[in-house]
Amino acid sequence: MSSKNSVIDKQTIRDLADILNDTDLTDIEIENGDLRIRVSRHVTVQTSATVVPAAAAAPAPAPAPAATPAPAAEAPKADIAKNAVTSPMVGTAYLAPAPGARAFVEVGTKVKEGQTLLIIEAMKTMNQIPAPRAGTVTAILVEDAQPVEFGEPLVVIE
Repeated sequence: MSSKNSVIDKQTIRDLADILNDTDLTDIEIENGDLRIRVSRHVTVQTSATVVPAAAAAPAPAPAPAATPAPAAEAPKADIAKNAVTSPMVGTAYLAPAPGARAFVEVGTKVKEGQTLLIIEAMKTMNQIPAPRAGTVTAILVEDAQPVEFGEPLVVIE
């Protein structure tokens, strides 16, 4: 085994890491004979609230509302990792069964295990994403019709 480890080219690993950064991929793997190299990175999702000031508001008050969501966004980060329902596939997330229809769930909705939280369209197929456990929806981390990646947090249930 030590002979295999000495064959690993560190430059190849660096090149693969550069490819990940350049292409926004989450992982890449190459195989050459018995040697297999996989490089992956953890993707974090940030959500932010956009505050639109009223037309009559002066430009000065705009920075104050933008600073308000930061502490609120930091508090759920610890809970997101533990309580998030993640995407089982790459696709487009829809919060309602049809355009203009009421959303499957909203923040504050109590859900039962197996209840549909949202749907993800992948390869022209609508896939229902069920609640893995009963609880209360405390955050919806995606917008309607937003593209999602495998493993991306979608909804937080506590």
